[in-house]
Amino acid sequence: MADHFPRTPSGLFPSRPPRPTYREPHRVRGGALSAGLGAGAAWMLFLGLLGSDLRSYVWWSVLAGAVAWSVALILSRQGDRGVAAGVAISVGVAWSAAAIAVAVRWGMTGDWPLW
Repeated sequence: MADHFPRTPSGLFPSRPPRPTYREPHRVRGGALSAGLGAGAAWMLFLGLLGSDLRSYVWWSVLAGAVAWSVALILSRQGDRGVAAGVAISVGVAWSAAAIAVAVRWGMTGDWPLW
């Protein structure tokens, strides 16, 4: 008599259940990341250009970065995470440039330039 149904395992050699496959519902795409990098860089550049000296440049950069990161947070929750990542990367690079400029001025003059 032939079995028409597969046999159930005896348990002597336990088999592992198949591993779950997790798929990202909204993947980060290269074009969206590039768009976020460009938009964030332009935002930081244009608002940084409002500063007439190092002190005002740094404070404009801090303000622009705070606004950009809040937008990136909203985008990561509600919109496109690729654009949000690009904006956040741009802000990080711009803040690093401002911090380096402050450190160089402080090191050269011995005077804290932000107050």
